[in-house]
Amino acid sequence: MTEETTAVRRGRPPQTQEQAEEVRARIIEATAAVFARNGSRGLSVAQIIEQAGLARPTFYRYFGNAAEPLRALLDASNEDLVGGIGAALTGTDEPVQLGIRLIDAYVDWARGHGPMLRPLFAELHDPGSPVSAYRERALDDIRALVRKAFEGLGRPAPAPLDLDAALQVCEYVVYRLTAGSEPGSDPDPALATEARVTMIRVLLVTLGTRDDLAYAMELPGLFPDP
Repeated sequence: MTEETTAVRRGRPPQTQEQAEEVRARIIEATAAVFARNGSRGLSVAQIIEQAGLARPTFYRYFGNAAEPLRALLDASNEDLVGGIGAALTGTDEPVQLGIRLIDAYVDWARGHGPMLRPLFAELHDPGSPVSAYRERALDDIRALVRKAFEGLGRPAPAPLDLDAALQVCEYVVYRLTAGSEPGSDPDPALATEARVTMIRVLLVTLGTRDDLAYAMELPGLFPDP
């Protein structure tokens, strides 16, 4: 038997649960490749099955249309981002370290998307794209995590506008940091350092206290000398 018929008999149900999971993962992987090339508006069942090397009946055993495997991709993306942010917010009450952890969590999330990162960022603010709806869900989850972290530290919850400003800047900084890198590669070290400093400043000003700022003013290189 060929590799194709070993993985799945074209047009026939897989013989085991493991095979079924492999086929589903194969369809989602093919969807990611098509999305990376064409964005959500260029996504079609025909292109997905061509990319995956599967028959159309096989696709429809797992998904009803091209939007469904894209939703599976976006669900996984949100879980990775929210999970990374949640981990970044635990284990420290030091605002500078928090800034480093947040930007690194965002960068790790971005790096994991490979070639599909650019169309993903391109559609974040497009109300006609399903990506924008997932972005709003992720932001809601991250807002809740930040408020919970502040509560655990005995601090007042940040003002909604301040929190949104911090998150929007973090998203933009990560975009700038990763846009010039090869998909899936590490960003330029000098630019990564600059991004961390920028994010720390933003978090201190939007979410920090006077004591946080006073502490940060004593750290070399964080703020320019007058």
